Amino acid sequence: MTQIPKSHYALNFNSSPFQPPFFLLTGIPGLEAAHIWISIPLCIMYMTALLGNCVILFIIKTTPSLHEPQYIFLSILAAIDVGLSISTLPTVLNIFLLNHREIEFHSCLAQMFFIHTFSSMESAILLAMAFDRFVAIQNPLHYTMILTHPRIIRIGVVAVLKGVALMAPLPILLKRLPFCKNIILSHGYCYHPDVMKLACGPVKVNIIYGLALVLGSFGVDSVFIVVSYILILKTVVSIASREGRRKALNTCISHVVTVCIFYVPLIVLALIHRFGTFTSPLFHVTMANLFLFLTPVLNPLVYSFKTKQIRFAMQKVFMRRVSLLQKSSVVFGT
Repeated sequence: MTQIPKSHYALNFNSSPFQPPFFLLTGIPGLEAAHIWISIPLCIMYMTALLGNCVILFIIKTTPSLHEPQYIFLSILAAIDVGLSISTLPTVLNIFLLNHREIEFHSCLAQMFFIHTFSSMESAILLAMAFDRFVAIQNPLHYTMILTHPRIIRIGVVAVLKGVALMAPLPILLKRLPFCKNIILSHGYCYHPDVMKLACGPVKVNIIYGLALVLGSFGVDSVFIVVSYILILKTVVSIASREGRRKALNTCISHVVTVCIFYVPLIVLALIHRFGTFTSPLFHVTMANLFLFLTPVLNPLVYSFKTKQIRFAMQKVFMRRVSLLQKSSVVFGT
């Protein structure tokens, strides 16, 4: 690909503030020559995320025994992870495969909106899944009566509307700001704190709203998840048999791992952008990519390995497909 001259990037930042026509995304600092090789594992991770979550969706849809609240929430989570992966795929692969770093200003705001919206939706669904585990352990006899399909649909709709409503002001608040310092972002995708740092106008409203989002959305969700597990542990302790306690806790392992996979990189990335002035750019990029890839890639793997019903359903579908292929080969062979 033809390299763009540096003068093309050297916009006149000494002039009056302006709205830039584009931003420049960043790959891995210091490893630009190896970007084409780094694109290979990135492509594998994207394929794993998209294929794995689509398989989860297909398995749950085609297996009647999995049409239970726990697996319906899992299918919603898988759909969100597909959306999150698709939101970042074009820019990340453009950087590493084609060395194309530019992203148009409004496209950047749109990508930022979708990344933050899907993240908020995922946080809400993880909370719903924690509530699901609490109901299943606390009141197993009335589990399906409490979490009916209409209620699950309403919870999903609320998660979507909450994400859209909370994140819609982000691009609007950024669009009103002037930019006159820089156009180089720290990641391979547009992230609100990263874009906000480039503005040279008053960003107090953006900072306050961003902090309110973190505390009011992700913070509240995480607190209620912790409360749910405190109540779960309290219920498990009251179970008389040791085997019953083990089985009850075993149903929560996949969800606990998923919560850690989602929240740990999110918290670290938020802290880096607020307080990590002296951290290395490589650490910034590493945490940004962990936030980007960890949840969509690992969620289907965690649930496939740790959830017996999902694993058996996958094996059943696979054996059915193999059997159909064998029958087809016999028919065409004769």
